[in-house]
Amino acid sequence: MKIGFIGLGNVGAKLAGSLLRNGIDLVVRDLDRNAAQPLLDAGAAWADSPRALAEAVDVVITCLPSPAASAAVLEADDGVLAGMGPGMIWMEMSTTDQAEVTRLGEKVRAIGARPVDCPVSGGCHRAATGNIAIFAGCDRDTFEAILPTLTVLGRRVLHTGELGTASVLKVVTNYLATANLVSVCEALITSAAAGMDLNTAFEAIRISSGNSFVHETEGQVILNGSRDINFTMDLVQKDIGLFQAIADRHGVELELSPLLIDIFADGADRFGPREWSPNIIKRLEESTGLEVLAPGFPAEILDDEPEEPGYEVVPPGR
Repeated sequence: MKIGFIGLGNVGAKLAGSLLRNGIDLVVRDLDRNAAQPLLDAGAAWADSPRALAEAVDVVITCLPSPAASAAVLEADDGVLAGMGPGMIWMEMSTTDQAEVTRLGEKVRAIGARPVDCPVSGGCHRAATGNIAIFAGCDRDTFEAILPTLTVLGRRVLHTGELGTASVLKVVTNYLATANLVSVCEALITSAAAGMDLNTAFEAIRISSGNSFVHETEGQVILNGSRDINFTMDLVQKDIGLFQAIADRHGVELELSPLLIDIFADGADRFGPREWSPNIIKRLEESTGLEVLAPGFPAEILDDEPEEPGYEVVPPGR
């Protein structure tokens, strides 16, 4: 299949790069052509509009920063919907709102095309190596049709059910990651206050029941001082806001979620919405006068994921 990819940000460019490295005939589009240049140099084609891209391919993938951005790309006069035809597939890889992806999916179906929401999880470093996890919300026949593409992009693939289910679960997992980041920050600042060696503290957490993916990745970039996880505070705010909206729609009164929203609103106000999200620890560093750094800590993200090729279709309920 010929694939079009729209949205070449931190994650999108890496996913598109995986397609290109694996011999996929690729057409790309972004508001910033400079973001596409490495892919164009590697053999991808450029589309002058989302409509032109859709007219040239069999599958359209969008990976955009917000539900509003996805709606604009699809519904504009020169948008994806204007260029799609029967039999095509739209794969929404953005972190988005269930109601919005369902609404846009109905417009895709009206054309005779098939919609899928298939957000990714695992961080930019795994997106770059094709080692990321992917949720896919769609009917089973469509899932089988796109599975070869999904297994190029990711290592673990989970069919979550009908359209929109993947977006709900992606928001749930991002909420949990945010809660974990805040707790990791509190654990590290408390360890520092107690006089612990932070290299040792990191390892104690890593080999214990307190370990997590967030500790091993974001804890590491906090301690090595880079604070760079390719994810910013405004994106955290978007994700936890989407999670809170799901809870509100279903009448669930949450306790921790509103607190996380307040913490990141304060962080964005203090340090800027485009500040790296692990720098939320600066709130605690400033209030305590402590600096949470571990001299000599590795600069590259440690990752215990196996490097051998292959993928796993994860059965639901495991």
